[in-house]
Amino acid sequence: MNMQGEPLPDSPTGRLLSGYSRLDDVPDELIGADGRIRPVWHDLIQAIAAMSEEELSARMARGDQYLRDAGVFYRHYGPQDTTERDWPLSHMPLLIDETEWNVIADGLVQRADLLERIIADLYGPNSLVADGHLPAPLIANNREWLRPLVGVTPRSGHFLHFLAFDLGRGPDGNWWVLGDRTQAPSGAGFALENRIATSRIFSDTYGRSNVERLAGFFRDFRDRLLALRENEEGRVGILTPGPLNDTYFEHAYIARYLGFMLLEGEDLTVRNGRLMVRTIDGLSPVSVLWRRLDSAWADPLELNDNSRLGTPGMVGAVRNGSVTMINALGSGVLETRAFLAFVPRICEAMTGESLKIPNIATWWCGQPREREHVKANAQKMTIGDAFATRLPFDLDDISVVGGTVGEHRNAVDNWIDTSAAHLVGQEVVTLSTAPAFVDGALAPRPMSLRVFLARTADGWRVMPGGFARIGRSGDTPELAMQRGGSVADVWVVRKSAVDRETTLAPSAAPFVRNQPGVLPSRAADNLYWLGRYVERAETMIRLTRAYHLRLAETAWPDTPLLSDLADYLKLLGIEPEDAIPEGISAAIASASASAGHVRDRFSLDGWLALSDIEKTIRNMARTATPGDDMARAMGVLLRKLSGFSGLVHENMYRFNGWRFLSIGRSLERAIAITYVLARFADPDAPEGALDLAVEVGDSAMSHRRRYAVATNRETVIDLLALDPLNPRSVVHQFDKLQEHFGFLPGAERHRPTTELQRAMLKTHAALSVHTAGSLDTAALLNLGAEIGQLSEEIRKAYFR
Repeated sequence: MNMQGEPLPDSPTGRLLSGYSRLDDVPDELIGADGRIRPVWHDLIQAIAAMSEEELSARMARGDQYLRDAGVFYRHYGPQDTTERDWPLSHMPLLIDETEWNVIADGLVQRADLLERIIADLYGPNSLVADGHLPAPLIANNREWLRPLVGVTPRSGHFLHFLAFDLGRGPDGNWWVLGDRTQAPSGAGFALENRIATSRIFSDTYGRSNVERLAGFFRDFRDRLLALRENEEGRVGILTPGPLNDTYFEHAYIARYLGFMLLEGEDLTVRNGRLMVRTIDGLSPVSVLWRRLDSAWADPLELNDNSRLGTPGMVGAVRNGSVTMINALGSGVLETRAFLAFVPRICEAMTGESLKIPNIATWWCGQPREREHVKANAQKMTIGDAFATRLPFDLDDISVVGGTVGEHRNAVDNWIDTSAAHLVGQEVVTLSTAPAFVDGALAPRPMSLRVFLARTADGWRVMPGGFARIGRSGDTPELAMQRGGSVADVWVVRKSAVDRETTLAPSAAPFVRNQPGVLPSRAADNLYWLGRYVERAETMIRLTRAYHLRLAETAWPDTPLLSDLADYLKLLGIEPEDAIPEGISAAIASASASAGHVRDRFSLDGWLALSDIEKTIRNMARTATPGDDMARAMGVLLRKLSGFSGLVHENMYRFNGWRFLSIGRSLERAIAITYVLARFADPDAPEGALDLAVEVGDSAMSHRRRYAVATNRETVIDLLALDPLNPRSVVHQFDKLQEHFGFLPGAERHRPTTELQRAMLKTHAALSVHTAGSLDTAALLNLGAEIGQLSEEIRKAYFR
């Protein structure tokens, strides 16, 4: 029965849809023309309607918890600063049946092929301009059209390899393209995380539904990138602007998921026309680079000379044909808003066909007739920058929005006339609405769909799903995440069973244990300093706890030992009376920063453990007081830090990255123990200083078992400096360092001894010939300086 215009029924499903006052308020994403729930939605809606509010809330919490545990975030840019925000999942997926999806996919493949032909012409014969299909000023004045790339044919034979299209559905049920994403499309990795989170919320329904899997899409694209290498020695890398980019999580996630190197501009250099990555073993060629930054920033030598994100000579390497860029530099020209005005006619001219999925109606004001049309219809349009690349409802690059012209009509007309070549008018976007949970019930929210295409060996493959952007309210501009919009998973539902695809090779393939990949110097540098910062924080925490334990035992904080310890803490940047000393917070923040630069190489559990330590520090800063309370707080912090160290060091694969992390840890521990001994094992140190040194060295139990005498200077020096069986001793750190260096490049027996090896041998030998009696304060201070100098030798050997 057609129920359009009638009130919703008083039933579980009707109450679930209480956000809609009447059925004619419900768009065709959920309700068909007959007023009934579309068949593709039926099972999910029935399952949700049968759930209690408590069960539904628990399921949503399960999905949110997964995203938090996975560390999924995006960077929000505010008026004051930028912050990491939790990924804004809209818990209700968008469902599309296979018949409709096949139509969408077919139309987008047509558009992808068309865009490839257009960009090949723009950087080649330029016949589109010559034949009058594109105005010359639209190209010449376009900041995304890069003159240094004119005439450069990509080594792969294609300019475009990975695309995204933003789609909207109108109230009439037809889809249209809102924007083309050809520069460096983002969101594919987030689509994977949306799928995992949503499938955990509705695991039962998802499990029995024939929802297309996403893994096959990524497997085919990965295989295609590997096939584009010159040879097996060539590397595939993903170029990221770095951790401050709003989608950096996705860059790291995709790199880890596909097994590619995540690179920043400083990791790369150009030698003899070839793009190379700086590794701990020297320069290694990069054959394929999937860039995730805008073209203009890729090369400060030939493009934007203000860029600190790119690599000088990158354009030369592309021109030389030594690297395949995904997508080609300069492909962002296709994203500019004004291009949409000409794509329909270009399609007919180039292919003899109309667009299967039209794009949003657009008029470039640089043409007299179009300009007059925009002026006459300004009340019904958005008018803005012709060369902008964002969607009409994204952020703040719209100057006039339809319906707001009003009494300013003359000023708007004058503005259009004087700035015509730089303006476009587009019809006001009215999007269909999708169901979204609002206060436990489904309510209508505007929706746009982002769909991804990847070029494979068999042509374009469309990701079966992508993600939907859901508005925070009924206003279309609220779709943007920066304005509070959310993101939903998209289920493409087949009528028959779907293949359970994975990114792994079929089980029939021969067993191969791949060799560990190369380690970029910057990644090794960050792992090394991660180890150092964590160990430095541990030393500070142990010293601070020792101070407050002794403070709790006496009413006199100016006793000789406490005064001496307070002075030593201040040398480390710690005010002992502070709730949480700034030096500790700074060390943990530095550790997090180092880990943030290697998110693709760092375990998820390790990252979450480090984040938990930062949260613990913030909480303690509001509650801890000097003495007993502070000592307990330091104990909690120490246990969490030890848990992090154990988690990372015990579970990381023993490749070179783990070795640099361990080298940093051992070197920092050796320096810390050496200087603690120089200060608190000095003959003139105050009473109790020797016991403090043993305590800070976490060796009190070992001392009692090892020596049958009271603590004295020789037993402390022997245990903490010279005992190879004590994992806290200085000599033990040198044994570990020599072991690690033996596995690193440059340590092969047939090679000459390096500066680093000679410095290591010299310092280790000097320490080994000492006795507990001869290792006096002056010798300890000299030893500390020599150990510190090793860090510079490590830098010169591996981090240049």
